[in-house]
Amino acid sequence: MKNIIITGTSRGIGLELALQFAKAGHNVMALSRKIPNQLKEFSNINCISVDLSSESDLVIVTEFLKKSWEKVDILIHNAGSLLNKPFAETFQSDFENVYKVNVFGVANLTRICLPFLQKGSHVVSISSMGGIQGSVKFAGLSAYSSSKGALITLSELLAEEYRDQGIAFNILALGSVNTEMLQEAFPGYEAPLSATEMADYIFNFALTGNKFYNGKVLQVSSSTP
Repeated sequence: MKNIIITGTSRGIGLELALQFAKAGHNVMALSRKIPNQLKEFSNINCISVDLSSESDLVIVTEFLKKSWEKVDILIHNAGSLLNKPFAETFQSDFENVYKVNVFGVANLTRICLPFLQKGSHVVSISSMGGIQGSVKFAGLSAYSSSKGALITLSELLAEEYRDQGIAFNILALGSVNTEMLQEAFPGYEAPLSATEMADYIFNFALTGNKFYNGKVLQVSSSTP
């Protein structure tokens, strides 16, 4: 039984992951602004309403970890902010809002969890094919794709910095997944994979991927992007 933190659990991949880990008997901390009713049915899921873009909001996570968990085995940075807007209409505030979730939120939560991460712990960051250098890009995603590129570099650096402590940091660069977030940004677009199918892959990778990888970016895409 492992202690697992997952962000962005109100819907989509994050919700499916929380359900899968709970059904497998693991302890789950589900972090999202909204708490879905499906998660409230499980005694081994601790739902915490938090705004990942606000550093002060994360204090509640620190308090929970100190009181309830001695360690964090798996941390999955799944939450993401997606903005589809022409670059000429994308201003600094737009970039800041996206980066606060996709980059700063990841950095802040990781820092909070560091005292609880031990040898064998696995930190998985969900990036995007849009953040991969040389990949085909979606027009209109200047803030989103650049933030996912920054997330990749951050994770690679953390893998090196905490290599001696035995903490693994890996990145999954996902292609299109048919989630609510994708449909909101690209109405009518049908992605080849469902949220449940992608959650199946991430579930297994989070549990075992650190045995084979550290500081690696794995492209998980049946299409580009």
